[in-house]
Amino acid sequence: MAPRGAFLCMADLILDRLNGLLEPCVEAMGYELADLELKRERRGQVLRLFIDQDSGIGLEDCERVSGQVSALLDVEDPIPGHYNLEVSSPGLDRKLAKPEHFDRFAGRRVQVRMRGPHLGRRNFGGTLLAREGEVIVLDVPDGTGRVELDLQDVVVARLAPEIHFED
Repeated sequence: MAPRGAFLCMADLILDRLNGLLEPCVEAMGYELADLELKRERRGQVLRLFIDQDSGIGLEDCERVSGQVSALLDVEDPIPGHYNLEVSSPGLDRKLAKPEHFDRFAGRRVQVRMRGPHLGRRNFGGTLLAREGEVIVLDVPDGTGRVELDLQDVVVARLAPEIHFED
């Protein structure tokens, strides 16, 4: 049995290959491949694609992309073994997976989890002010103020939408 680290390296290689294969296909259809993940779950492996476009994503968009991507995956066969394909919108709390996502969503509230402690903590919530090269800048409202975080140390960053209900 391969050590867990070897599996992660293999998974990274597969994800890189999948991204290189699928991103041009999805973009040719007029969508952004916002993120993709390959996970081992109880029911087996699942390949999830998160697609986006300025006008939003509907069920028909997901079906259209799923059909094209499924045909491409059948030909290229980049994933060993059986897997299920899921295509979805990124959702309101979308993951910020690419550097350009931080540019696009500047001014929005985010939640960021760091690989290790920064200023004595790993989790930050606040307004995303900017991306400056390989650093993101947040305004953290708990008195911390302006915080600069290295993108390479970010485990996950997500939008944290504020939903206000009227009485």
